[in-house]
Amino acid sequence: MTFKFGLAHAPLTPFENGRIDYAAYAKILDFHTRHGAEALALPMHAGESVSLTAGERQQLLDFAIQHVAGRIPIVAHVSEAGTEIAASLAAHAKKAGASALIATVPYYWTPPQHMLVEHFEAIGKAGALPFFVLNTPGDMAGVEFPPKSIVELIHKLPNFAGLIDTSLDWQYMIEVVTVARAERADFQFVSGTEYMISASAVGATGLVSSLSSVAPELVRELYDLCRAERYAAARPLQEDAASLFRLMRDGGVSALKAAAALVNRPCGDPRPPLVALHDKDGLYRSMSEAKTFNKEPRGWS
Repeated sequence: MTFKFGLAHAPLTPFENGRIDYAAYAKILDFHTRHGAEALALPMHAGESVSLTAGERQQLLDFAIQHVAGRIPIVAHVSEAGTEIAASLAAHAKKAGASALIATVPYYWTPPQHMLVEHFEAIGKAGALPFFVLNTPGDMAGVEFPPKSIVELIHKLPNFAGLIDTSLDWQYMIEVVTVARAERADFQFVSGTEYMISASAVGATGLVSSLSSVAPELVRELYDLCRAERYAAARPLQEDAASLFRLMRDGGVSALKAAAALVNRPCGDPRPPLVALHDKDGLYRSMSEAKTFNKEPRGWS
């Protein structure tokens, strides 16, 4: 049971009149498979996972796996507030044909570290697939999955395959790579942001990219250069990616969906309580400051 993270895209979830637009979702999946994705991770937070019911998340995953039909792997995001709910999503993902699982710390709750280890162990066992913890303290009230807990989970869960990190805390990242690979040599460290030069230098071998919905060519080229350790050549691309990343981070899903519409890949408005971004002209001007942006594809081709 192996899964090697490379460049995974995190697709947006399209809505029409508040309901998932599966015709548009098929276009989105096809677009990502044509534009550099080595896997699809879904539905991630960029795909509004927290605004989907458990049933919708299962249906979305089923549809993606059937539509992609083995062209590239599908990684199922199964985070939830309750351990049993997340574990049930993981079991469904295994049955549906997902290649791997991702989960972050429980939403809302801030349990002690030993309970986080138990939470992840239960999810990983229920899914029985390569399992990746998503460390994103900036989104989760500062709750971090520390290196000592990573080591503990390695000992408890044979299919614990790696960590995806969005913290941009280089000291934390170095410590994770050092202690985890001392316990499990093939432990994977994956960047959850497009700050790929620093992450790659630390030891990241994969990337989960939400920016790929807007600038897939930039993300692909940046990733390839970093994997080849051509950091000087990657520097101007990293500057563009960082500029776009900050724009999307500040505006969240609303900015991502507005940006996708600006490049003729409309995905509808975000679901409430999120609101649509109305200053699209200002967003487009800011995006255009990235030198590579005008080279990106328009439409679904």
